[in-house]
Amino acid sequence: MNYGIKSCIWTALGDISANFIQGSLVIFFIGSFFSDNPSVLNIIKWVGILYLLYLAYDIYKTNPKEIKSEDTNEKTIFSFFKDGFIVAGTSPKAWMFFPLIFPQFIDFNSNYIAQFFILILTYMILDFASLIGYAVLANKLIIWIKANPKVINSISACVLIIIAIIIAITQRY
Repeated sequence: MNYGIKSCIWTALGDISANFIQGSLVIFFIGSFFSDNPSVLNIIKWVGILYLLYLAYDIYKTNPKEIKSEDTNEKTIFSFFKDGFIVAGTSPKAWMFFPLIFPQFIDFNSNYIAQFFILILTYMILDFASLIGYAVLANKLIIWIKANPKVINSISACVLIIIAIIIAITQRY
């Protein structure tokens, strides 16, 4: 919101680049370990659920930052890309997401490389589109967001709680 939609494109490209690397590591290196040790995956699932609940609580309790509505372009394109890459690459949420979700959609007894590329490209397109969608929506709603910043935190916290509940109920290993 502080840098405009064009800058968000570069941040989103950094994000999906890191996600491609994470997904590759999960499927080609870590995924086989999890398929051989489902109890470890189950433990990680519950750690991930607890982490999502912690994030929900943290977001709900956090005081929103002040939003500047003017475009400030003091950062370079590479800086935006790097920020997106580092945030996504070091995020525990992403490292939990890929091993919990991706192996369910891949048959490792079949051509899993082709399946992986279809899955990761679909994910990257949807992730990029949603990040840009958030930027466009935030740009349109900036006045309302500035007037009601705590509402966004409450909605975000509720979404994280719902995701944690869905994972707890639906994911069986």
